Amino acid sequence: MKRILIAASALALLAGPAFARDQIRIVGSSTVYPFTTAVAEAFGKSSGMKTPVVESTGTGGGIKLFCAGLGDDTPDFTNASRQIKKSEFESCGQSGVTEIVEIKVGFDGLSVAHAKDAKDFGLTKQQIFMALAKEVPGADGKLVANPYKMWNEIDPSLPAVKIEVLGPPPTSGTRDSFMELVMEKGAEKFETLAELKKSDAKAFEAVWKSMREDGAFVEAGENDNLIVQKLQANPDALGIFGYSFLEQNEGTVKGVPVDGVAASYETIADGSYKVARPLFVYAKKQHVDKVPGMKEFIAEYVSDKALGEDGYLADKGLVTLPGDQAEKTRAIAASLEVLKGDQLK
Repeated sequence: MKRILIAASALALLAGPAFARDQIRIVGSSTVYPFTTAVAEAFGKSSGMKTPVVESTGTGGGIKLFCAGLGDDTPDFTNASRQIKKSEFESCGQSGVTEIVEIKVGFDGLSVAHAKDAKDFGLTKQQIFMALAKEVPGADGKLVANPYKMWNEIDPSLPAVKIEVLGPPPTSGTRDSFMELVMEKGAEKFETLAELKKSDAKAFEAVWKSMREDGAFVEAGENDNLIVQKLQANPDALGIFGYSFLEQNEGTVKGVPVDGVAASYETIADGSYKVARPLFVYAKKQHVDKVPGMKEFIAEYVSDKALGEDGYLADKGLVTLPGDQAEKTRAIAASLEVLKGDQLK
C-alpha cells in the first residue's frame, strides 16, 4: 500500500499542480497582435472565461519569453511573424518547453509605405538595398560605405528627397522578414555580391544584414502605429510594417509598389507580391491542461468564423490561408500535433 502511495505521489509531482493563473497569457509579434487580440475578444465573449491578456513584445522578444520555461509566470502562446528558428526551438527545449504546437494562421505582406499626400513612386528591391545597406558596391564593384543621401542619387527617376526609412528593430519578426525578402534579394542583383554569395556565404550575409547607422534608417520600435504617426508628420519619410497596418490606416498612408507590384489582399494571396510571409501562433502544449481555456482558444482561432475567407480576421486585414492549408492548420490544432526540430532551419 505504501509503495502504491509513493508511486501515486511521484506521478502527481511529475504532472505538476494546476496553475494558480486562470487567464491565458499571450506575447509576441506586433503584426499578429491585432489578429490575436480579435480572437481573444471573441473568445472572452463566447466562452464565459476571462479574455486572454495579449502583449505586443515583438516576435524575437515573445519567443524568448515563451521559451523561458514552464509555469504561472511564463506565457502560454506567442505570436510570430516568422517561423520559430531551430536555435530558438532548442533553447525552448533546454528550458523544459519540449512540446510546442505551431499554428499557421495566414499571410501578411510587408509594406513599404509613405504619407497619403506624398508623391507616388515605386521601388525595386535593389534600390531599397542601395538606400539602406551599410555598405554597397562602388563603381569598381568593391564595397564602400553607403554614399547615397537622396533617393534621386540612386536613380534619377526617384524623388529628390532625403532618404529616411522608419523600420522595426532587430527583435522584430518584421525586421527578419524584411531582411530576407528585400535586402538579401536586392543584394543578389549585384553581380559582385552574387559571386560573393557563392564564394563566401558568411561574408555575403554580413553585407545584406548590416543596415545603415547614419540616420537614413531609423529603428522606430515595435509599435507599428508609431511609424504610421511619424509618416503623417513627415511626408518624405518611408515606413516598413505589415500589410494589415497599411490597410487599417489607408486614410493616412499608402503603399509603395515593390518591383512593380503593389501590396494588396489579392497580390499577397496569389503570390505576385513577393514581399510576403506566413504568420504563426505557437502554443505551449504542456500548459494546455493547466491553464483553463487553451483548447477552446485554439479552436476559436482556427474556426471558420475567424480564419475563414469571410471570417472576422480577414476583415482585420489577415490574408487567409487557401483551403488545403486551412484544413492542415485545423488538423494540427485539433490534435495538438507537436512541432519537431527537423521541420525548422
